[in-house]
Amino acid sequence: MQTGRARESKKMEPRCVECGFPIKTLFVQYSPGNIRLMRCENCKAVADEYIECEFMIISIDLILHKTKAYRHLLFNVINQHTVNFEGSLWKSIFAFLLLDAYRSLLLKRNEGEWGSSMSFSSIVWTFQEIIVDVFVGNFVFLCILLLSMRLVLNSTIQISRCKDILLAVLVSSYFKIFLIATMVWEFPSSVIFIIDLFVLSSNTVALKVITDSTMNRCIAACFCAQAAKLLVSQVSARRLLRFENIDRSFSLF
Repeated sequence: MQTGRARESKKMEPRCVECGFPIKTLFVQYSPGNIRLMRCENCKAVADEYIECEFMIISIDLILHKTKAYRHLLFNVINQHTVNFEGSLWKSIFAFLLLDAYRSLLLKRNEGEWGSSMSFSSIVWTFQEIIVDVFVGNFVFLCILLLSMRLVLNSTIQISRCKDILLAVLVSSYFKIFLIATMVWEFPSSVIFIIDLFVLSSNTVALKVITDSTMNRCIAACFCAQAAKLLVSQVSARRLLRFENIDRSFSLF
């Protein structure tokens, strides 16, 4: 029991953004606005240089998929000791599902399945397709991802570890925010798939950071999970379309 608690406390410690080595404290504050950044005992570099950086610089490094920026975000900012971890998790889930639902709606609109001339029954069927696509698809994505990471780590994944992986995937899906730009400007459907590719690559870097695994294994895990999600979404969409056609044929009589 003590060994498990020691591992858990070590896991939740801040990390050096350069090498990922656990560190007890990132800085020492002598007075308000007067701090000294601590150095890592392993690599002897400054443990977290992003503490003194502006948010814009951190955002740029995250977009560039820099590993140390993801270590700063996932270990030193989103820390169970410093933030409301459960609250951040539920807020991230809500924002992720909302943006994913808007993504599905955009695809329906670009395919011509959504418009002002739609009947009430068509609107209901479209929302059913979106709900199935968002909830069932992401559930399958998460299950396949956790199963893949279990095979990659060659060990069982505890509940706390699942929460860490889940939050890492949700936070690293920040590229979905760019879908909001489609409310102002019109973009082709290819832009949505480009955003999906950026989200997938960002998820891969986040998994590499949170699990300390190799990049190739994280790419394989994300690819398998995304492929399973697309497969389930396509099968569910075809079944709902079949039921919709049957319902329309009955309504004609």
